[in-house]
Order: sequence, then structure tokens, then C-alpha cells
Amino acid sequence: MIRFYFHPTPNPAKVALFLEESALPYELVPIDTSKGEQHLPEFRAVNPNGKVPAIIDTEGPGGKEVRVFDSSAILLYLGEKTGQFMGAAEDRAELLSWLFFIASGLGPFSGQAVHFQYAAPEGNDYAVNRYRREIERHYEVLDTHLANREYIVGEGYTLADISTWGWLMRAPRVMKGLEDPLADFPHLRAWFQRIDARPAAQRAREVGKELTFKKDLDEAAKRALFPSNYPKVS
Repeated sequence: MIRFYFHPTPNPAKVALFLEESALPYELVPIDTSKGEQHLPEFRAVNPNGKVPAIIDTEGPGGKEVRVFDSSAILLYLGEKTGQFMGAAEDRAELLSWLFFIASGLGPFSGQAVHFQYAAPEGNDYAVNRYRREIERHYEVLDTHLANREYIVGEGYTLADISTWGWLMRAPRVMKGLEDPLADFPHLRAWFQRIDARPAAQRAREVGKELTFKKDLDEAAKRALFPSNYPKVS
């Protein structure tokens, strides 16, 4: 059984998609990050970094319970555990390259674009421009790569597609104000539509919909979500 620590944000969405694709049995454990539940000692025991997603595999290597945190680590762990969506052996280097491209580039820049457009005080035009243009650059890299291919790595659906979908499904929020945020990236848009049409992707979009999470970005939520903006309380 996979115990899946979840909040309805892009990185957990990747894990939700893998779990729905693989049919691994899992138990959803909601973590309301706007209420600060990610900072509770019991969750820090699962992820010392205090972020979602994280998992506990109750049937890890040797039958022992193991924790895994960070979405890319989770995808690789589950891919190796199940033997699914890992691509061909000869494409391993390519798979790792694109996974880290998402983990170190597209994901963080998307997150910062959202932060400065929706959460930061007004007057951060430089930051908004910086992150929006970096997102456009990353989209262009993917768009060029996908010009004559259906999937990101090799000939089939892999962890790279799963990881990228998690962030591309939020493109309308990342690219605030655009009716069609992928209009300038036709190959990337066609790829996203193919992945998003998969039955598992539609199920993954519904994961956690029955749960209630705090939505107000009040002062308490800001302190929970952005603790480094505030002095430490001794």
C-alpha cells in the first residue's frame, strides 16, 4: 500500500497520475498546506523539508516500510518498483535529463511565476517579467523537442510525460491573463492534449476533489506557505 500525502498542487498531481496509471493501491492522506499541516512533527517525520508530495510505501524493499519525498524521487522510485513508464534502457540518460529539466527548471520557475503574480505584494514587475519569460523559454524548449514526436522520451509514454503534465495542467494559472497559454507552442499544446486525454489523467484530476482545503490566502496562510518571509519564532 502506498500512503500518499497530498495537496491539490502540481507536484502531487504528478504522483496522482502515476498511481492512477499504474493501478497501485494507495491511501490518500490530505495535507492542508495553507493551514500549516506540512510543518507538523508527524509530517516532518515523512518529509523533513515540509513539502508535498511524499509517500510511505508500506511494502518497500525487503518488505520494510520506506518513505520517499520530492516528486521526481517518488516517480523514479515507483517506476523502478513497478517496472512501468521507465522507457527503454538505451533512453535512460534522456529520461533522467528531462526529469531534471522539469525538477530544476520548469517546476521552480512556474512556482515562482505563480507566487509573484498572485501572492507577492504589488510592485514586483521585474520578478513577474523574469519568471514569465523563463516559463516561455522552457515551453519553447519543450515545443521544439516535441516537433516530430509524440512523447518526450523515446517511442512511448514515460515518467517524463507524467512529470511534465503535472505542471502543464496549470499553464493557465502560470501564464496569467492568457486565454490560451500554449497558443505559441503548438507542438507542446498537442502533446498536452494527448496526455490529458488519457483516462488516468482524467482520474488524476479528480483525486482529492471530495476533500476541503483552505483557500483563503490570509496572513496565517502566508505564514504557513512562505515561512522564510517571516522571522523565526524562538
